[in-house]
Amino acid sequence: MRQYPVNIVGAGLAGALLALMLARRGIAVTLYERRPDPRCSRAEGGRSINLALAARGISALEHAGVMDKVRPLMIPMRGRMIHDLDHAPALLPYGQREHEVIYSVGRGALNRLLIEEAARHRNVTLRFEQACLTVDPAHDVMRIKDLDSQRVYEARLAPTIATDGAGSAIRTSLASLGLIEEREDRLDHDYKELTIPARDGRWAIEPHALHIWPRGGFMLIALPNTDGSFTATLFLPKGGEHAPADMPSFATLGDTASIQSFFEREFPDALALIPTLIDDFFEHRQGQLGAVQATPWHVDGKVLLLGDAAHAIVPFHGQGMNAAFEDCTVFDGLLTADPDWTQVFAEFETRRRPNTEAIAQMALENYTEMRHRVLDDKFLRQKSMALELERQFPTRFIPRYSMVMFHPEISYAEALRRGGVQQYILDALDETTQSSGNLDVAHARTLIEAQLPSIK
Repeated sequence: MRQYPVNIVGAGLAGALLALMLARRGIAVTLYERRPDPRCSRAEGGRSINLALAARGISALEHAGVMDKVRPLMIPMRGRMIHDLDHAPALLPYGQREHEVIYSVGRGALNRLLIEEAARHRNVTLRFEQACLTVDPAHDVMRIKDLDSQRVYEARLAPTIATDGAGSAIRTSLASLGLIEEREDRLDHDYKELTIPARDGRWAIEPHALHIWPRGGFMLIALPNTDGSFTATLFLPKGGEHAPADMPSFATLGDTASIQSFFEREFPDALALIPTLIDDFFEHRQGQLGAVQATPWHVDGKVLLLGDAAHAIVPFHGQGMNAAFEDCTVFDGLLTADPDWTQVFAEFETRRRPNTEAIAQMALENYTEMRHRVLDDKFLRQKSMALELERQFPTRFIPRYSMVMFHPEISYAEALRRGGVQQYILDALDETTQSSGNLDVAHARTLIEAQLPSIK
């Protein structure tokens, strides 16, 4: 049977990495992207310019053979630097081992590198400024618009992998035909990106940390960039006519005076770091936050949704890119010399759906933790206890955050399940620890050995 080239629609991070993986297998790939070629144009404004790269993403990049080229783009972050209004900044380490760090990496630089690596393969065809408009599985075609000439043309559909992001045109097209169901759950919070510039070519604050200004119902974060700057992001309720009048929101920040007053009150130390605050606030778009679900992810062997196109999540666990990269690794591992695309697409969804649903849930929960719980005495006490239990029982008790970020051998679904068990154990031990002042290791051993099988 003749094997046609695989179409990948969307040359973002997941699409470029998947094209590289398939090319390394000798599979012919045509990669379509609506935006201009990032190798010769500026990154699209308003999108996050740095991301958190963790073990799952690193494993995928190693699998694709590009990790050595990615390393110069990475800045290690060893923990959360908490900026409380009433105390000096304090570092909460992510883990307790040397390798347990996450990395800030520039979206644009990483995307360019992956496209460059894919382009090295003769069996990859890159087509930029080509917008997929609709797909028609019944007639095996997709309609594409050349944004330069404005010409609309048709291309063979099967097999096509949609990596065109949370706003996927292919997912929307399939839903309009009744072939899949899609659901988008919007948060009542939006975000705005700001810039902390370098000072004399150096970082103005500690570069090896993810900085968080938690304020209960909202927060500001900042991640380092290789040029000495930080990308700061304000997460804040949208507000509006039904919002409490005393709750800060984007709706209440409509002029220079209100923005200045808000930052002076809530983020005074950050305000001193952002000289272009007012300009940034008005010039940068207000981004929306939400999660996307689709059912199913594929139509026979003709089209498959992958990455954010299938399962976009909120960004609060730093796992959107990592989950999409893990998608690519799993998909690549299902391929044979002569793949049956119907079987491959179905098996991919079977394997990945439980895990992507798990990380979507954990990402939402992590927002509450980042903006509120990191200031709570019980949270800090149990975090310290969890690290001690990990030291005492390293093959059985691994904090949920660590399982997600540093243990790609543990699936997201298993991390969620074990995390629930571990929280029950922490709550039980917390009661006795508060009364006695010491961790009851014997009681901990009984609980852990009964409920947490060794994972090694």
